[in-house]
Amino acid sequence: MATTFEQMRANVGKLLRGIDRYNPENLSTLERYVDTQARENTYDLEANLAVLKLYQFNPAYFQTTVTAQILLKALTNLPHTDFTLCKCMIDQTHQQEERPIRQILYLGNLLETCHFQSFWASLEENRDLIDGITGFEDSVRKFICHVVGITYQNIEHRLLAEMLGDPLDTQVKVWMNKYGWTENEDGQIFIHSQEECVKPKNIVEKIDFESEFVCLTSPSRFHSELSV
Repeated sequence: MATTFEQMRANVGKLLRGIDRYNPENLSTLERYVDTQARENTYDLEANLAVLKLYQFNPAYFQTTVTAQILLKALTNLPHTDFTLCKCMIDQTHQQEERPIRQILYLGNLLETCHFQSFWASLEENRDLIDGITGFEDSVRKFICHVVGITYQNIEHRLLAEMLGDPLDTQVKVWMNKYGWTENEDGQIFIHSQEECVKPKNIVEKIDFESEFVCLTSPSRFHSELSV
């Protein structure tokens, strides 16, 4: 599978480097590539943006399903700005009138504003959106752990479970082990200490003592050298 994907990536890369990048006849190839990314949990932002650009140039070719896949794959790459880039290339009419796109944009807003509990609740009501998007939930949990890691020193086990969309408490230990977080007997998960976040930086200033001596003993010579 990996070899097949790499071959496809190479072929698409060649296509995007030439004038055929803007040929709508290549959309079927690019759309299959988007579907492959979704199924095999791989990602190629440049190719996905090329698809959205072709949809802009050729509105009649617009495909809601493919656009939804592109947006969901962009969400898996948070905290990078891929989702915003993709969203800006989608016509407002499609954003407002196409239900899958509208729902994904809402989910994206919840993630970007760190309303994680609301995100999981909304996703549970729209699970059909992520059918065929391999690894979507784990990618989202990775982003949430990134936010937790830069925000908290300690967090309650219960709260972290809610943020990870883990009501059955089957995921918290997995992600704690992945990031090296520890838990005490009171259910407090230790993320890191403030001292680990603030790393002192030693500033070394090099002084040429010979030049310093010349400046102090012979200021006229120093000024003459500057004027040369």
